Amino acid sequence: MSTITTAPPIQTRGLTKRYGALTALDNLTLEIGPGQIFGFIGPNGAGKTTTMKILSCLLEPDSGAASVCGFSTATHPDEVRRRIGYMPDFLGVYDDLTVDEYLQFFASIYSIPRKNRSTIIGQVLELTDLTVKRDALVDGLSRGMQQRLGVARVLVHDPQVLFLDEPASGLDPRARIEMRSLLVELGKMGKTLMVSSHILSELAEMSTSIGIIERGKLLYAGSIEDAYAKTKAAANISERINIKLEEGSIPASMIAPRLASDARVASAKPDDAQRTLSIDLAQGEHGHHFLLEAIMNSGGRIAGFTPEPIRLEDAFLKLTTGALQ
Repeated sequence: MSTITTAPPIQTRGLTKRYGALTALDNLTLEIGPGQIFGFIGPNGAGKTTTMKILSCLLEPDSGAASVCGFSTATHPDEVRRRIGYMPDFLGVYDDLTVDEYLQFFASIYSIPRKNRSTIIGQVLELTDLTVKRDALVDGLSRGMQQRLGVARVLVHDPQVLFLDEPASGLDPRARIEMRSLLVELGKMGKTLMVSSHILSELAEMSTSIGIIERGKLLYAGSIEDAYAKTKAAANISERINIKLEEGSIPASMIAPRLASDARVASAKPDDAQRTLSIDLAQGEHGHHFLLEAIMNSGGRIAGFTPEPIRLEDAFLKLTTGALQ
């Protein structure tokens, strides 16, 4: 079992890192609580990997401080390394090593007693659904299996905190689903995860909190629900409704002006080619019946009526343009 500590699993204060004239991290202050799956979002070059490398004791910041489970990355790096697992976005292939030999090698690096290694390796292979591949060559595994092996590797020493840099990179849809399920399971086990990804829909489904970073500056850190609420407030809407019209109905463009004239509607966007209406309700408005009545009174015939939730993509776009600042 991992050691229990009351200190935040992940904490940074004023973290700054420069590469020449480029500021990769700009005064990053962040705290991630125990058991969180923290989705770290940002475009290429935003500072995600630099943050993870500093927290993993692979880089030193120019200023500021970082700690893991209460241990400073600057003054107690060995204590930090015992408590973390870092998985880069690409797993280096080890020629002529089987999966078991590969994990045996890393178990020895972490000074796991030889008598315990086989049992521990069996446990992490079962968790990552790789038991049947124990004797397979690493370089013969599919990309998805290699990524899961990367997770198995960082779990060998039972770390409290995991840093996973683009774990779903290059995976096919099935492998992405399997990876997401694995990470959710690790969160349920009480481990704290910082996960970077460009696949925002994946992060939305598994993260308990998110951070959005751009050009080294942290634009937002908090719950997904709060990000969604801020997105709605910035757009001055409470809900978005998608309406599909039946074939033969009057065009959506003829209905939209009548809907848009209602104070309860923030906007009504028609698409005659798709026979759809996208309707944003004004902030504080949650009623739907008046929309149905207005459409039918206009001569429209409704085939479908679907509330559309705010997506993580919407929050990301608002935050990175400063709309939620």
